Order: sequence, then C-alpha cells, then structure tokens
Amino acid sequence: MVFFSLILLPFVLLLLYFIVRPRPVIIPIKNRHVFITGGSSGIGLALAHRAASEGARVSLLARSLKNLEEAKQSIRHSSGADVSIFSADVRYYDAVQKAVNDAGPIDILVINQGVFVPQELEKQGLDEVKFMLDVNLMGSFNVIKAALPLMKQRMDGLPASITLISSQAGQVGIYGYTAYSASKFGLRGLAEALQQEVIVDNIHVSVVFPPDTDTPGFKQENEVRPELTKILAASSGSMRADEVANKALVGIQSGSFIVPCNLEGHMLAMATAGLSPQRYFLMAFIEVILGGLLRLVALIFQWNWYRCIEQWHANNKGEFAIKELSISTPGPVYVCFIGPSSVLGRIEWSRI
Repeated sequence: MVFFSLILLPFVLLLLYFIVRPRPVIIPIKNRHVFITGGSSGIGLALAHRAASEGARVSLLARSLKNLEEAKQSIRHSSGADVSIFSADVRYYDAVQKAVNDAGPIDILVINQGVFVPQELEKQGLDEVKFMLDVNLMGSFNVIKAALPLMKQRMDGLPASITLISSQAGQVGIYGYTAYSASKFGLRGLAEALQQEVIVDNIHVSVVFPPDTDTPGFKQENEVRPELTKILAASSGSMRADEVANKALVGIQSGSFIVPCNLEGHMLAMATAGLSPQRYFLMAFIEVILGGLLRLVALIFQWNWYRCIEQWHANNKGEFAIKELSISTPGPVYVCFIGPSSVLGRIEWSRI
C-alpha cells in the first residue's frame, strides 16, 4: 500500500499526464458562429438559447420553416440575439451544402438532428430502419462534409468544434432500439476517426450521450415504445432539454470527446471508454482505476436486463406470474427490478 501510494500512483499519474491525447483545450463561444442542426426544438433549441445568451452568433437548420421561425422569435425574446434560420433536410447533401454556404464559416458545429421509431426489428419495416439511418447517421455525414472545408479555412486561429448529439442508446444496445442504436453507435465511430483527421486543423470533436430527454419527439416516441423497452430504458432516468444543453455546452467548451449528462452516463462513459480519446489525465486515471469494477457493474446490468426479458416473456406466455403488489396505483403494478440500477440500487416498477 505504501509502495502504491508513494511510488506507483505518482508514476501512473505522471505517465498519463504525458500520454493523453489530444491535449486539453478551451473552445470559446462568445462572438463565434454556432451552427445547430435540428435546432428548432428540444435539445437543439435549448442549446441555441444557451449559446445566444453567451454571445454567440447562432444559425439553426431544421426541416420545418414554421418551427424555425418560432425558435428564432423565442431566442430573440429571451436573449435579444438575432438568429439565422435555414430550412433543409439533412438527408439531401445539396440542400445542406447550400444552407451551410449561405450561413458562412462555422466555428462550432452541433449535429443534433435525430429521429426515433422504437420497435423490435422483426416487426419494423426496412423503410423505417433506412429513415433512421439516413437522418441520424448519413445526415451527420452530409452536414460535416458540407461544413468542413469552410471550418478549415477560418482565419481567427481559435479552436473549433464539431459536436454530435448521440444517445445512451449509442453506448449500449437496448431492446426495441435495434435500428436506432445502430444509427447512434455509428456516430461514435465517425467521431473517433474524424478527430484524427481534423486535429491538425485545431478542430475538436465531441460526442454527447444524453439519456431519455423530455422533448416533443420523446413524448411521441414514448407512446409507441414496446413495453420491454420502457422497462429497461427506465433505469437511466430522464432529463430536461435545458439540462442536457448545459452539460453539452460545458463539454463542447472543454473539448471533451465523450460528454455524459448524468450519473449513469458517467458510469457508461467510463465502462465503454475503450480506445476513445481522453484529454484529461485525472479522468484517464479514474478510467484506468475503475475499469475492472465498472465491467462488473456492467455485467450486473446485463444480468438484470436479461432477467427482466425472460420474466416478461414467461409471464406473457403464462409460464409463471410475477408477483402483484398491493400498492396505491390506478391499476396492477408488478416488480420488474430490484437491484443495482444506478450506484447502490433502485427499484424499477412497470405495468406488465
């Protein structure tokens, strides 16, 4: 123990200080051009409000011109800032390129558009699968490819940012998220490779991994979620769009590659760090020290999820019943989970 404290620990910290890459950076927001896709509602709009309040020049891109106009008025009312708006579908490169060129050189690019149709793959039409991949993944390629040439030509010498808004479903696959998870997992691979390509241009890539977020899209999605999806996804809780935007902006400004948004998100980030870049040696040290323990926690999560799946299917097939509890609710409620859901444990209840 003395050897670890006096010799090994300082050596590991010193080693990590020298080897973490890319190096730490501060990305200023004030008087910079922030371009946000999917910016007319939800996380994108909340992030636009924050950026405008910090003195950024904000541009929004979305499909609905009506929603964009409403977002523009909302930001002007709250911060007094004028906002440029562009109506385009990210699935079509030419439309995106025109919007980007009209907006002018971008300093902070936030790729936030996303669609989500939760359903088991066997029941889901391939047209819906393709739609999610086209918007969430290929749409991100289109936006980055259109914006990158002008981002590289910026003249101020300050660091720039490309930020992709993913999801915790882009860190771990969940029942009913087959196509959605595939589209969000793809963003991480895109980001890891892209960071290596643009680091020499002083462009820094971040990936934000929010949990379920209270947005208009989430309300619609939650109505059609498979029952098992609701049960399993509930373990990470939910956040408001402005809370996610606050976490995202801090991550963008610090150039963090992985930007978690809540406690479970931090655990997921460390458990799935793998070969991802890490700028900060203290965070790298925590990842190294807790790696084994978090793998055990991950296995407990998986054990519980598969246990819930088995129980749900068995109950619905009449093989055995999950005990009904007598508590004050409008209808029957059943135990799905008693165990380690976050740090020490939490009980998850769901109607079966």
